[in-house]
Amino acid sequence: MIGKKYFLITFLLIVFAGAYCYPQTPEDVFNRANDLYRAGKYNEAIKEYESIIKNNIVSVEIYFNLGNAYYRNGQLARAILSYERAVLLRPGDADIKHNLKLAYLRTIDRIEPVPDMFLVQWLRAVGTFLNLETTKLIFIISWILFFGSLASIYLIRRLHALRIIRIVMLISFVSIILSAIMLGIQSFQETSKDKAIITAQIVTSKSSPDVKSIDAFVIHEGLKVKIIDTVEDWVKIILADGKIGWIQSEQCERI
Repeated sequence: MIGKKYFLITFLLIVFAGAYCYPQTPEDVFNRANDLYRAGKYNEAIKEYESIIKNNIVSVEIYFNLGNAYYRNGQLARAILSYERAVLLRPGDADIKHNLKLAYLRTIDRIEPVPDMFLVQWLRAVGTFLNLETTKLIFIISWILFFGSLASIYLIRRLHALRIIRIVMLISFVSIILSAIMLGIQSFQETSKDKAIITAQIVTSKSSPDVKSIDAFVIHEGLKVKIIDTVEDWVKIILADGKIGWIQSEQCERI
């Protein structure tokens, strides 16, 4: 009997030692989280996905699946926050944008943004299909074509060829201007870390960073706002329609 107990204890020590020596990889945790999600255990799946992120390991797939788990679990603001972070990593992903749109449809606030100029709207739309590196390449090629055609005007004397060169020069010049504007827009979006999602269910913004100040407006969870200033535990936000107010920093989370 003693021998059997000794054997069992030794076996358990070997198992635990093996588990200690060979810790789980992030891929193991990710796969387990996926299994929990498929089993409908969304709370458990969320904990597993979040444990990976806490170890400074992030990816589009982790944020996307985490957003799905939060959405299924009824945590709308957290779902939107996760989808937005996934979009930052892969702006052109149709599946992420589709799920993000569905999540935003469930939010309470319907705020009409201040309309941009037509040119800015068009460049913003084109920018969703082109990444920053592609835009940089277009800008460089446009400059090369412009200076190449400019130099060719003084070297080539044929009238027909000069017409083609002038057309190329005009097109490349326009391309330089448009790609430069697009670069500015994309660079701002890439480096901007002032966007946040309202995480509290109901938030009453104030006219100044003081709980006793005048109420400015009321917003709800899941709304995307822009942070323009910070004072201690308060952040100054601006809505898409231009309204400005102060809320406590714990009521939102930066994307």
